[in-house]
Amino acid sequence: MSYQKLKQGEAIPFNESLTIQLIQGSDLQDIFEMLNDDKVNQYLFFAPADNSLYEGFFGPIIENTAQAIRDSVWPDSPTFVIRDQQSQYMGMCAVTAVMFLTGNYEVGYQLPTYAWGKGVATRACQMMTEIGFTELNAHKVSADCYASNVGSYKTLEKNGFTQEGRQKDYYKLEQGFDDKLYYGMTAEQFASLNR
Repeated sequence: MSYQKLKQGEAIPFNESLTIQLIQGSDLQDIFEMLNDDKVNQYLFFAPADNSLYEGFFGPIIENTAQAIRDSVWPDSPTFVIRDQQSQYMGMCAVTAVMFLTGNYEVGYQLPTYAWGKGVATRACQMMTEIGFTELNAHKVSADCYASNVGSYKTLEKNGFTQEGRQKDYYKLEQGFDDKLYYGMTAEQFASLNR
């Protein structure tokens, strides 16, 4: 699949009924709403939080994305928004460079609850992994998640990621702790999956 139009900031087909596009300032309100949903943020160590924190995080990403589109290059942290044909927000995903480790990237995806169970996360993970290896020249793509987030780790496994580690009692919860799971895929593993 060619990602040239996506790189230029255009929306492209994500699947038969959804589109995907690089993040824009107009997406923030939908992102805030999703991140402030208790069912979503139970698996996010940085949420819930005040919207100003999210603005501080996403603002530079949006600015860098706009500049990258003008320069016809990929943003430093390619971050995307998924929408349906009526422009309803269906989630976000990203493939971000690991600081100081050239060629290492991390994939991530967050969806509003009404988009759960529809294959959106699986497709997002697949597309971010493909962009990492084919567009960004990754040699390693990784992800992590809460051990209790079965949907997230099953998504990674469906896409060929291997569990590479587990950190016991990493996340402090309201009641107890949860482990952090580490997943990864090398360029060689990606190539063998796509032969």
